[in-house]
Amino acid sequence: VQLVESGGGLVEEGGSLTLSCRASGMITSVFNSGPANWYRQAPGKQRELVASISNGRSGNYSDAVQGRFTVSRDNARKTVYLQMNNLKSEDTGVYYCNLKTWVTDYWGQGTQVTVSS
Repeated sequence: VQLVESGGGLVEEGGSLTLSCRASGMITSVFNSGPANWYRQAPGKQRELVASISNGRSGNYSDAVQGRFTVSRDNARKTVYLQMNNLKSEDTGVYYCNLKTWVTDYWGQGTQVTVSS
């Protein structure tokens, strides 16, 4: 079982990116059993939670990304998404998806997002 992330890259300020996190080898009932989260870690800083979504609920966001990021999940595809709009240089960092299930916590390998000013 692993979380496979994709969608990172280099973008100019004001641009958009969509990150994906697909649960490979995980049965659907496990994927559905808990919240999915996106964290990020900027150079020299601690990892921080930016967005979270539970089944049947709307997303929750940190103040830094509220109004610009949208988290969603497709349980049938066992995939979590993070749509990032109006990106700022301070959004630069490695983004990690995290899935909390009744089995254990799972983490993606991280994907680099770089926003140039």
